[in-house]
Amino acid sequence: MHWPLRRSTLVLLLAGAAGIAGCIAPAAAADAPAGGEPWWRHAVIYEIYPRSFQDANGDGTGDLAGITQRLDYLEQLGVDAIWIAPIYPSPQVDFGYDISDYRGIDPQYGSFADFDRLLGEARRRHIRVILDMVLNHTSDQHPWFIDAAHSRESPHHEFYVWSAGKLDPAGQHHPPNNWVSLFGGPAWEFVPAVSEYYYHRFYRQQPDLNWRNPEVERAMFADMRFWLDRGVAGFRLDAVTELFEDAQLRDAPVLGGVNAQGDPILSDLYTKNLPEVHQVMRRLRAMIDTYPDERVLIGETYLEKTADLDAWYGGARRDELQLPMDTLVGLGNRLDAVTFRRHLLESQTQLHGAQPLVVFDNHDNIRSWDRYGDGVHDAQIARIIAALLLTTRATALVYQGQEIGQRTATPRRVEDVRDPLGVRGWPRDKGRDGERTPMQWDASNPQAGFSSNPHTWLPVTADYRSVNVASESADPASLLNWYRRLIALRRNDAAVRAGGMVMLDERNPAVLSYARVSGTGATVIVSLNMSARTQKVSLGLAQAGLRGSQLRTLLSSPDSVAADAASNPLILPPYAAWVGQLR
Repeated sequence: MHWPLRRSTLVLLLAGAAGIAGCIAPAAAADAPAGGEPWWRHAVIYEIYPRSFQDANGDGTGDLAGITQRLDYLEQLGVDAIWIAPIYPSPQVDFGYDISDYRGIDPQYGSFADFDRLLGEARRRHIRVILDMVLNHTSDQHPWFIDAAHSRESPHHEFYVWSAGKLDPAGQHHPPNNWVSLFGGPAWEFVPAVSEYYYHRFYRQQPDLNWRNPEVERAMFADMRFWLDRGVAGFRLDAVTELFEDAQLRDAPVLGGVNAQGDPILSDLYTKNLPEVHQVMRRLRAMIDTYPDERVLIGETYLEKTADLDAWYGGARRDELQLPMDTLVGLGNRLDAVTFRRHLLESQTQLHGAQPLVVFDNHDNIRSWDRYGDGVHDAQIARIIAALLLTTRATALVYQGQEIGQRTATPRRVEDVRDPLGVRGWPRDKGRDGERTPMQWDASNPQAGFSSNPHTWLPVTADYRSVNVASESADPASLLNWYRRLIALRRNDAAVRAGGMVMLDERNPAVLSYARVSGTGATVIVSLNMSARTQKVSLGLAQAGLRGSQLRTLLSSPDSVAADAASNPLILPPYAAWVGQLR
């Protein structure tokens, strides 16, 4: 959501001993992983922000036909599924996350014919389509809310969270408690027609649904079945931790200070991650499990600790979400081997063996290029992030443009901001426009091949002439080709695709090293130097119980990293990423 945080398997072809100069043929997505495991377990999922991916009709905004137009690129990249941010009819107050019809398509994105063509063409390339589903709230223009706000006796009034609030001695209405919206201001909006306040966790145009009402669950599940019946592979569940709020509407504890919107900082004890949500998740999982082809539920789960994710899998029962997002690994801003090692270890030991879903980039956060970069070694650091994302034991999520190194293009003037969050929060919070700029395809026009219209909904980043798909495809040493090689390695090597994970050299403060080990004992080693100094790494393979006498480089950045006897130290230049095979 929108958080105020700022086809066949192909043979791996390596040129020479290795390195970034090596060339790996793009891998086609297989119908199902080997061994009969669910397809999502080792998948690469690619997030598409449809407004900014490809404009096919020249109106300056991306659309469904544009996504279809670019499916060949996604197939060559090697992705298994695409997650598309909301495409439903919407007033676009929050760019689609305020939905007015869950069973329609917003005309700016196209028609059902466009959607069905996209679904069919993606299926032909063995790419699944996952939709964003907003369960927490609707638009205030949804027919349910229009009816609900008309009268307390309206059939849909109890679909939303209402309160009469408080009356002061002068007869003035006041909200029932001190809750504030995550997007600024009070979380309660008064409706004179019913003389009640409705609750909105986000914008006032996004009234929260009342999930304590069984009719809400029935209606929302029916809307989801509409899309499942149409053939979507599952849903990414927006703001799913927010579905319930305290039934007693108690005041939130005040933590002190103010946020970027100027509101007091409050505990979310009564507005997030309430235990009732897990009953809904179990019923939702049971519903989608009635469909064939391993439909998947992905959760937007911003949580404080890795262990908190376990409940979202359903604990040892694993009967809730298949893939709650593990944002703790990736959505930080410090390139630190110790921190990454700790979070990765937690994900391997605190989730009952469930498959993590690691996220570094999405449409709500400053791009990892800018969060982790130091302004000097950004290109090398981007390769480290890619290696970490694609070689750990986790499902991987890639956000459009991440693979070519798109930068965050934060507006410099409030007049240029489109995101209401940035308009309200300026200058402390400048919104999320910077990570939502159009995808940079080529240098054929000033719109980077995204559109033929010079007035795109957001401006194209100034570096599009060098940072684009076409130029990077032609450069063997590009970040895009680094991603392609990593994805191909992940698909074709059993250890990287599905092997266990063993941490190595665990006391090293500068270098993160680990092994992926297949069921047959085949072993791939990953070593990432997260410092500006050359590091001599003693992997300690024998102590870790790994057998082999020789290391062979598979991928390396820079390509000068050499490997020989497994007992010898590995010499890693500053910000080097190395992937090798133990033989």
